[in-house]
Amino acid sequence: MPTNGGVVTPESDLLNGRERRQLDIVRRWGTIGALLLTVGSLGGGAAPIYSPLYGVPVLGLFSRMPSVAMGVVWTGIFMIVSAWLALGRFVKPGRPRLISRGQMDRTLLMWTVPLVFCVPMFSRDVYSYLAQSEIAARGQDPYELGPATALGVDHVLTRGVPNIWRETPAPYGPLFLAFGRLTAMLTGDHVVSGVFVHRLLVLVGLGMIVWALPRLAARFGVPPVGALWLGALNPLVLFHIVIGVHNDGLALGLMLVGLELAMRGLEPLKWSWIALGSGVIVCGAMVKIPAMAALGFLGVLVARKLGGQLKHLALVAGIMAVIAAVGVVVICLGTGFGFGWVETLNVASTVKSWMSPPTALGFLGAGTGILLGLGNHTEAMISLTRLLGQAVSVVITVVLLWRSFKGRIKAMNGLGAALGAILVLGPVLQPWYVLWAALPLATAVVGPKFRMFAMVTSAIIAIILPPTGSAFDGRAYTVPQAVAGAVITFAVCVLIARKRVGPFLKSDPAGGGHV
Repeated sequence: MPTNGGVVTPESDLLNGRERRQLDIVRRWGTIGALLLTVGSLGGGAAPIYSPLYGVPVLGLFSRMPSVAMGVVWTGIFMIVSAWLALGRFVKPGRPRLISRGQMDRTLLMWTVPLVFCVPMFSRDVYSYLAQSEIAARGQDPYELGPATALGVDHVLTRGVPNIWRETPAPYGPLFLAFGRLTAMLTGDHVVSGVFVHRLLVLVGLGMIVWALPRLAARFGVPPVGALWLGALNPLVLFHIVIGVHNDGLALGLMLVGLELAMRGLEPLKWSWIALGSGVIVCGAMVKIPAMAALGFLGVLVARKLGGQLKHLALVAGIMAVIAAVGVVVICLGTGFGFGWVETLNVASTVKSWMSPPTALGFLGAGTGILLGLGNHTEAMISLTRLLGQAVSVVITVVLLWRSFKGRIKAMNGLGAALGAILVLGPVLQPWYVLWAALPLATAVVGPKFRMFAMVTSAIIAIILPPTGSAFDGRAYTVPQAVAGAVITFAVCVLIARKRVGPFLKSDPAGGGHV
């Protein structure tokens, strides 16, 4: 896909009349799903402890029937995921007619705008953001004090924080806390307005993702609309960045924008662009540290441009280290938070979840030892397997850097695979962490196997996580009832619309294959 001054020039023809009608159905289907998520979130979301919805006529009704509300949410989830899968036929690489960039952007707007007004779902992390921001706004150190200690256990913001995080300091970078401090100064302890401002912040991150993805994809020969489909329009982005208000969206946006800006300095070599892009990447790392990995793969590209010898690699590595060090020092001192974030990077590891492969392996090894009568060594086994997992991720990252340096793989593929290894083999794994691998890979991989794997993985993860961000202890019947109701409702919707939806279940004569 050629570019002209950074502007993508499409190679394919536009959709014909029949395909445009099909696209219109898909977009409306997904929009209805987004509206259902917004309505259902009133009773099925991760509402704050002191929810302003209680007692409000009509709106407060949903909070008194959680099974119904969650059924509405899951119906919306099924509709958005199915619409996204159907939309994939219009961006399949090699297809003679692809959806236009304008059509893709309008689809993104149609599905995103209703979600901006959702109650947070799938996680309660945003309430931790609010508490940590208030601590910073009070002039206290969020890297030393947890919400319960700094604000008090009865404070409205502390009450919204999950119990496991009430005594822990902030694990995020100083740049994010600087944004949060400003938010707290604007909204105080008003939860609803605080959530909305934080959502606007991650929407800025989504805007950066939408800006960078197609430009990076054009550089690596991937259809830009395909990168937007797998990246920005991915249900995991809609559910966990837009609705869940996770700051990963801001960190990813800064990382991708930094890469695009820096790559403008490769042809011809312009160090001003490279330095600017590298600085933006460091800003992303000062929101969430995994973004720093992008500097390594950017350095590989610069070294190859200089000549591809080991001396060039060593030179660029030194330059990138200096840029990273200067950027970190400026941000840490400029925000006034210092370097306390270094000591809190392992805060999340206090959670021992089976979702993390090294942690699961530790549980398995400890359980085996107990069965063999060797005693309970769970903590030691988990510590050992986590250490091994991190060591393996470092080895994988070094190998990928070397292969990228030798030109055996694309640098963006190496970055995506490295971030995937770092996060999957890390001590904690959350569903939205998948995006750290998916977004870079979306800009450089066109293979059908990867596309199918990424599509299926994203769809499964998007469906299985409960919207309230809780385990429903003591209310195990709630989730089965909601899911069963949603499956029935979704099936009825498909049956009602079968004459129009039906074509998406058949092969595409234009080359789109099966959905």
